[in-house]
Amino acid sequence: MRSDSPRHPSGGSAINIRLSSFPPHPLEQLSLEEIHKARTIIRSVRSASCSIIYRNIALEEPAKAVMIPFLALEHAGKLTPKTEHPPRLARVLYDVVALDKSLDFCDSVVNLTTGKELEFEVVDKKFHSPLNADEIEIFPKVAIASSMFQDALAELNLPPNTHIVIDPWMYGGWENPEESSPRYMQGLVYARDPATNNPDSNHYAFPLPLIPVMDMKSRRIIRVDRLATGGTEDGLKYGTGPKDALAHCKAAEYIPELVEGGLRQDLKPLNVVQPFGPSFTVRDNSLVEWQKWRFRVGFNAREGATLHDIWYDGRSVLYRMSFSEMAVPYGDPRVPFHRKQAFDFGDGGAGRAANNLELGCDCLGLIKYFDGYMNDTSGSGIITKNVICMHEEDDGILWKHTNYRTGRAVVTRNRKLIIQFIITLANYEYIFAYHFDQAGGITIETRATGIVSTVPIDPGKTSPWGNVVNPGVLAQNHQHLFNVRIDPAIDGYNNAVIQEESHPVAFDPEINPYGNAFEVRQTLLKTSCGINAAPEKGRQFKIVNTGVKNPISGRPVGYKLVPSPTQLVLAHPDSIMAKRVAYANHHIWVTKYRDGEFWASGRFTNQSSAECGGVKDAADRQENIENEDIVACGNTPDPH
Repeated sequence: MRSDSPRHPSGGSAINIRLSSFPPHPLEQLSLEEIHKARTIIRSVRSASCSIIYRNIALEEPAKAVMIPFLALEHAGKLTPKTEHPPRLARVLYDVVALDKSLDFCDSVVNLTTGKELEFEVVDKKFHSPLNADEIEIFPKVAIASSMFQDALAELNLPPNTHIVIDPWMYGGWENPEESSPRYMQGLVYARDPATNNPDSNHYAFPLPLIPVMDMKSRRIIRVDRLATGGTEDGLKYGTGPKDALAHCKAAEYIPELVEGGLRQDLKPLNVVQPFGPSFTVRDNSLVEWQKWRFRVGFNAREGATLHDIWYDGRSVLYRMSFSEMAVPYGDPRVPFHRKQAFDFGDGGAGRAANNLELGCDCLGLIKYFDGYMNDTSGSGIITKNVICMHEEDDGILWKHTNYRTGRAVVTRNRKLIIQFIITLANYEYIFAYHFDQAGGITIETRATGIVSTVPIDPGKTSPWGNVVNPGVLAQNHQHLFNVRIDPAIDGYNNAVIQEESHPVAFDPEINPYGNAFEVRQTLLKTSCGINAAPEKGRQFKIVNTGVKNPISGRPVGYKLVPSPTQLVLAHPDSIMAKRVAYANHHIWVTKYRDGEFWASGRFTNQSSAECGGVKDAADRQENIENEDIVACGNTPDPH
């Protein structure tokens, strides 16, 4: 059963009530009209002789100090149509192209109420703007039309009428940090199954040993890199491949009508039925209430779904929560694979890659969908439909106890509310979800599905740099390094972080005569830092408000942050790969809050040589975090 607008048993309009007498909530996405107004403001203040390529037009969230009194009025029920709202601001990333074809990457903040530009910056040449859909679309066309690329294809002795498929890729890190790099893009090259030439066939089963590189300014292919295709015995040697590049490859399909033998037919229907409707409500486009939870849902091109002003049982828990970054470094040392590293949030944008979730069975039950509002390169607003889905799930037992004396059992099912978005990045799909439970807990979920990124390998060989997953197909070793950012409660200016872990107590005739004792040690973190998980000690962190005491325990109220003991970045610390993903050197980071510091890897990642303005830089400031407004960033598990 599926529905975009679930209805209550009474038949009334259930879950999406717009308070029309109020202006947009300060945390609500920009509307199409606001996006167009931001574009108009930028056009009016830049030279009429230049052209403008709009990368991103999105809400510039109000400063936290401005939002806190507004949210206090909202929670007190004191907002009226006359209440002064924080100004609606938009941040605009765009390229300015002059008549001589010179280009500046610019960053502006505009006031949508006054029509004024408040901030303007020409971004340092060592940084590049994120990729856009136009560039991704044009890359394969330019490559196919290139005589240089066609000459490289001719070396491979491909079957007649082979259809070439190219996955555009970010260029990775720039090798010389002292240089201002040209804007490049590279592409992984594949072929459709020559036997069927079906446009939906799995081309990742037919990789070709070429990577074309395009200069994005001139829109031309500047070189075609040949790939090493050897195995363990060949080391870093090139030119070991067979004359017929695809002769040893074999189809590996997933489209139902192409799968040999068809799909499994032994499952009977399992239906999710909610005859009285969902237990959640949605008001004012984005305000969600479920059980004792209350929060707002946002969306932007870089982070995808964001959650704001999260309360539980009348108590503020988090001011903001988001997925901050996802880096994917590959571990194959053969050139040009040292450049195969993606920052899928910073280089391109998770929101721009988000799926329309109504097109598949991505959520079950009664579903609320949220749309995304973004822009194209002309600055026109676009609506991306159903990019977030929200639904309830039964997740087994939450709590149970049986009185063995009487046989009386009491059990509580674990009902969860899930807010989910899914992005497609060429071969991979990534599932991101926030899980809210009935016990006041929030679980962050990241999952990878889809298809591994593949490169060719000679027939019959194995490689230390990956696994052979089909004849002629190598899936290279790589990592997924996810990071989540949480911004504690709006009343959290008395926040402190306590590191808590368990240690055995030494034998002592007075204190521990039998050696069975252990103690829980607590350490107050005083300055911004990065810390690692220690599962052998049960290490966890408590974010507490030292100004409020629990009436039962007498201790400061707070909540527990449990780090995932994930694999950290494996690239050598001196490598560009490792320097770009500095946030993956620790499991948890705690820093002092500053407006605008949302991204673990910094503002601009495309072709960067090192992190700049990310969470490590924030920690390196060595600021006081005791009884302060703080932010915590944590890595989530690699879903492989």
